[in-house]
Amino acid sequence: MNKILFAGFLLYSIGNSFEGITQPLGKKGPFTRQDSLRGSINAERDGWDVDSYVIDITPDFTKRFISGRTEIAFKIKKSFTIMQIDLQEPMEIRNITWRKKNLPYHREGNVYHVQFPELLTVGRSESITINFSGYPKVAVNPPWDGGWIFQKDKLGRPWMSVACQGLGASVWFPCKDHQSDEPDHGASLNITVPDTLMAVGNGRLKGTKSNSQGTMTYQWTVVNPINNYNLVPYIGKYVHWNEDYAGENGNLTCDYWVLDYELKRAKKQFKQVPKMLRSFEYWFGPYPFYKDGYKLVQSPHLGMEHQSAVAYGNGFQNGYLGKDLSGTGWGKKWDFIIVHESGHEWFGNNITTNDIADMWVHEGFTNYAETLFTTSQFGIEAGNDYVIGTRNLIANDIPIIGPYGVNTRGSGDMYYKAGNMLHTIRSAINDDEKFRQILRGLNKTYYHKTVEGKEIETYISQQSGIDFSSVFDQYLHSTTIPVLEYEMEGTSIRYRFSICNNNFTLPVKVNLGRETWLTPTTTWKNEQLDNWFDGKTFIIDRNFYIQSKRTK
Repeated sequence: MNKILFAGFLLYSIGNSFEGITQPLGKKGPFTRQDSLRGSINAERDGWDVDSYVIDITPDFTKRFISGRTEIAFKIKKSFTIMQIDLQEPMEIRNITWRKKNLPYHREGNVYHVQFPELLTVGRSESITINFSGYPKVAVNPPWDGGWIFQKDKLGRPWMSVACQGLGASVWFPCKDHQSDEPDHGASLNITVPDTLMAVGNGRLKGTKSNSQGTMTYQWTVVNPINNYNLVPYIGKYVHWNEDYAGENGNLTCDYWVLDYELKRAKKQFKQVPKMLRSFEYWFGPYPFYKDGYKLVQSPHLGMEHQSAVAYGNGFQNGYLGKDLSGTGWGKKWDFIIVHESGHEWFGNNITTNDIADMWVHEGFTNYAETLFTTSQFGIEAGNDYVIGTRNLIANDIPIIGPYGVNTRGSGDMYYKAGNMLHTIRSAINDDEKFRQILRGLNKTYYHKTVEGKEIETYISQQSGIDFSSVFDQYLHSTTIPVLEYEMEGTSIRYRFSICNNNFTLPVKVNLGRETWLTPTTTWKNEQLDNWFDGKTFIIDRNFYIQSKRTK
């Protein structure tokens, strides 16, 4: 299988090229009924909206077995009698109860069709309880080849977690496994582990319970809406410290959980967190989950954007596993996982796309957060260097936006090509305060919401006063980079865009001996310049991700 990076990470490889690898989301077809059942909102999903999850989970490290119970509270939007519940093989549902009665169901691959004895009508609130167990898919190379993680730390003690973005939360617990339906009132995660270990989850620790046979249950609760794939347990020999960050919405609690022998290194490295928060609140607006707090949790994999419990596994070093993905030097001055994965709290967790085909909204904006953080810390030219340096990682292989309704993403260019598209748009707006207010406005307008990618495109065009529809169409749906062709004779120039979509247009800053703005289209334009033009100089501002070609 051709695998492309998806979960908020980039794999650096020899020669400054990279191939991303991830959970199986890059399927090119033919698509199956299972793809449609997973990726679309059908009649068995459309009638109900998840209100909350309560998940009880008990993993057995030795047997690599998990058992648990999920209570799903939901509201009825359209009357129905059959409900689709997702749980991936080889996990199994043992029984489903509703109003203390067992419900019949039948399995179809990774889907269970649940039959209610009566019509559930609009406006009602209901809940079901599902008991489940089994041997979950074990992650081979997390987070890219995802699943449940059974590892040991350096001292040989159990260390467990989950990485399931794209693969889906239904790899370990039964749910409505679609990004468009987040639980409106959050979720509770009750994790039972040996009392020699600690369990960490999303949100806040509400209590612990000592059980018989040497186990302990840790009760974590999220009050904000949350993506299914963001709900994860972390289980290991953790220690904890915390601090308060004086943010835009008051004091934000920042909690850090690391393995006991990593405490000293972690305390030094995590000093970058307040700098990151200060930068992102400036650019994007208030941290979106003050009620649930911010956490970094050391994970048995590189990292992931788990809401209010960001997974960290970058070895307490700057860069991406010590490397600078931009090749400019700026990427080694900050910790890639702290910056990138935390950036997803705004784009991906606060603003979530309904379909993973639009994942450029998550990854493009969060990739660009790296540039904005670099700008905040080291200046605008450092940020420009960084984003331009990442163009070497763009493949231009397939469109960024994938097919809808089949749980499939497009190209891994959703990271650096989408980031450079946003940089080009910012450069065309030519007003950083306006651009900043657009980013903040996105997080305010779509606060805790799921969206279509087109909504984000339209918002940017409307708020900027520039129609960027052809720009989004070009960079998200095409694999070609526009070429600005030009001809010069005396003090006149002639120019147009080529190798692009027919309606492509973009304001571009060029140096013709002095700074000049052009607005090329795909039709030749003629312009007579004053005597200051030497008839030789034509340099496109480097911040625009386009190419140039002199034809005469």
